[in-house]
Amino acid sequence: MDPPATNDNSASSAPENLSKNARKKLLKEEERRRKKEEKERKFSVMPKSTLSVQEKDPTKFRENRLELIDAQKAAGMNPYPHKFQASMSIPEFIDKYKSLNAEDRLKDVQVSLTGRLMNDGRSSSKGLIFYDLLGDGGKVQVMAAEENSDLDEAGFSNYHSSVKRFDIVGITGFPGKTRAGELSIIAKSFTSLSYCLHMMTPMHKNVGDWTPGCGRNPEAYILKDTETRYRQRYQDLILNPDVINIFKTRARVVSYIRHFLDKREFTEVETPILTTVSGGAAARPFVTHHNELNLDMFMRIAPELPLKQLVVGGMNHVYEIGKQFRNEGIDMTHNPEFTTCEFYMAYADYNDLMELTEKMLSGMVKELTGGYKVKYHANGYDSEPIEINFAPPFRRIDMIEELEKVANLSIPKDLASDEAKQLLVDACIKFDINCPPPLTTTRLLDKLVGHFLEETCINPTFIINHPEIMSPLAKSHRSKPGLTERFELFINKHELANAYTELNDPVVQRQRFANQLKDRQSGDDEAMALDEAFCTALEYGLPPTAGWGLGIDRLAMLLTDSQNIKEVILFPAMKPQVHIEQSVE
Repeated sequence: MDPPATNDNSASSAPENLSKNARKKLLKEEERRRKKEEKERKFSVMPKSTLSVQEKDPTKFRENRLELIDAQKAAGMNPYPHKFQASMSIPEFIDKYKSLNAEDRLKDVQVSLTGRLMNDGRSSSKGLIFYDLLGDGGKVQVMAAEENSDLDEAGFSNYHSSVKRFDIVGITGFPGKTRAGELSIIAKSFTSLSYCLHMMTPMHKNVGDWTPGCGRNPEAYILKDTETRYRQRYQDLILNPDVINIFKTRARVVSYIRHFLDKREFTEVETPILTTVSGGAAARPFVTHHNELNLDMFMRIAPELPLKQLVVGGMNHVYEIGKQFRNEGIDMTHNPEFTTCEFYMAYADYNDLMELTEKMLSGMVKELTGGYKVKYHANGYDSEPIEINFAPPFRRIDMIEELEKVANLSIPKDLASDEAKQLLVDACIKFDINCPPPLTTTRLLDKLVGHFLEETCINPTFIINHPEIMSPLAKSHRSKPGLTERFELFINKHELANAYTELNDPVVQRQRFANQLKDRQSGDDEAMALDEAFCTALEYGLPPTAGWGLGIDRLAMLLTDSQNIKEVILFPAMKPQVHIEQSVE
């Protein structure tokens, strides 16, 4: 005779004379009931005063939340679970079930979602609470009804009194739509995954679709204080979820460039961040010290020189996307740490690169926006946006010819002469153009070009054929003495790219470096230093080569309608906050 069934809620209590399916069903029911009783037991040992955080002093929000977490730990609960398995993302949930009709309920479908609660919960009636759940760029309503919950009345009330805005939760339930037709996940169980211990501004706006280049309105941000936004970017991303789209667009820009070059058989490489010689650009470097070698080193200002050494070695198409560091000012378009893409292409010249640049940028804008035109609020978001047209071909301006024309100057052919320098000094005085010392010919020319030419470059424009004294690494122009085969790409009055046919004569390169040394001795600490290792590499033979560099940050600014470079850098350079030490008696 079989022993009688016991009533101890254990798996062994299922009678053996039942059919296999009936026994399996009974075991599942007993397991479900056991888990429910365990949850209720844990909640029952927690003081209600601890759970009801909203009833406590709101000025002690963090302390109240920590008290809640301590109580959960004391009750044997884990307030920070190791894992919660979501069955799909919120955008996938929306896409899959958006076609449901009002009041539809798919009770046979089980779905698990994770995200951050964007409100404290709207109580519609007793035992019915609504939340907004945000995650992966999507937002969906959560309907928490006591009748669908795994908790009893007391457990349901206690749990939802402990849940606060911006907590991260896992929710298991089924899809449905409310009477008003709003898609929701109807929760059967809530799992707190991580607690927000700080009060933040409430959310009152939807996460809308946003298209690069179509303009945006930061005045609609929930969190507007830029100091907080840039210092605590996580708050910015939580409260202003549209900001996430800026960095998604930036990522798409980088991805497009990488794919564009990979298709043309370029090899992506990495070159050193720490260097013993600061070269490859005219800029002031950051200095650091290597303890083991007892050697002062520089953070690189450009990867140009090592990349060209790779071309000497036979890697005819190379590129690098990475960080550069320049110890210079911080403003709306400059950050001391920034990202560039540089590539070098053997057996090509600067004419090839202008064509390649047009293809890359026009194709990128077309892919991101669907057309060639983007709108940009160059004069502030309260003004009318300008329209920037990336349709090829781009405008081209010959630097010296155009400067002579618009400024009514006759610049001597020998730009290294004292006569040329004095003419440029007089021109800056005449047009009230400020050029801080040292007054080198290079700096004077740069200021005049900025005043007369760059200001006209709204649509993509190539300023071409720079003087040799401004371009120590560029090859001399094949038909214009004293000039080089170099261009800079300007858009919305700012430089985005710099490229040239590379100088590959080691004798001339040494002489160019020597000329730069004279400027350094005159006080121009941005002039390039002599890199003997690079000159030696040139002696092994650099084929005819064209090199190109583009600022990723500034391009991202244009394509996300951002006026400040800090908007497109997740963690921009900021002055450290001064913390006043509290004395302890």
